[in-house]
This record gives sequence, structure tokens and C-alpha cells, in this order.
Amino acid sequence: MAAEPEPNLNPRPDKPEDEHLTFLQMLGSTVSAALGVQSSANRKRDFSKGKAIHFILFGVAFTAVFVLAVIGVVNLVLP
Repeated sequence: MAAEPEPNLNPRPDKPEDEHLTFLQMLGSTVSAALGVQSSANRKRDFSKGKAIHFILFGVAFTAVFVLAVIGVVNLVLP
């Protein structure tokens, strides 16, 4: 008796399962981390498909942009 083929669990068969996170997914995860909110599904996706160095770079860049934005707002408010 022949074994049955395993079902394809990849919801998008045109893309491989080991694909990396997109720019928008990384940005969304970084903003979610900054706000302290993240869905369990996105957290699992980040840990399984993301690379640590990418999250570190996005975090540093986000922090720099945030600090510059705060400095800009303060300079606008206080002449």
C-alpha cells in the first residue's frame, strides 16, 4: 500500500515557506514592540522567519527617528 502524500500546509504555494519578512512586516513588528503590543501570531512569525540583526537595525533606526521627532516638536513648541 502506497503512503498518501502529505498535504501542502503553505497557504501561498507560489512562495516558499522559508521566505523572509517584508519591509512592512518588519516595520509593523518594530512599531508594535515600541508600543508594547504584539499578537501571538506575529510574534511567532517574527521568531521563525525574522533575523535578529534586522530587528536590531530597525529598532535603532526607529529609536533615532523617534528621538529626532521629539526634539523637532520641542523646538517647534519652545521658540
